[in-house]
Amino acid sequence: MGNMNQMMKQVKKMQEQMLKAQEELGGKTVEGTSGGGVVSVEVNGHKKVLAINIKPEAVDPDDVEMLQDLVMAAVNDAMTKAEELANKDMGKFTGGMNIPGLF
Repeated sequence: MGNMNQMMKQVKKMQEQMLKAQEELGGKTVEGTSGGGVVSVEVNGHKKVLAINIKPEAVDPDDVEMLQDLVMAAVNDAMTKAEELANKDMGKFTGGMNIPGLF
């Protein structure tokens, strides 16, 4: 019975550590860019877009599609980096296993 109590304490401690790490992801940010940096997107570890920056030289009224593509590429770059950040931070709890819905 003592081993079971000890194991439950360890599980509870690990859950608390995971929750803390997951909360901390919200305070971490990554930046995705496109067009050599003319468009940048800042995303937190919870994959929430915090800012989109577009330099004036990226704006061409005759080529709106290019700007749309640049924004989409920067968002995708930032989301990929946010996913990598989450996997790195949370991977220490899952042993590298990707557990759907965990983060």
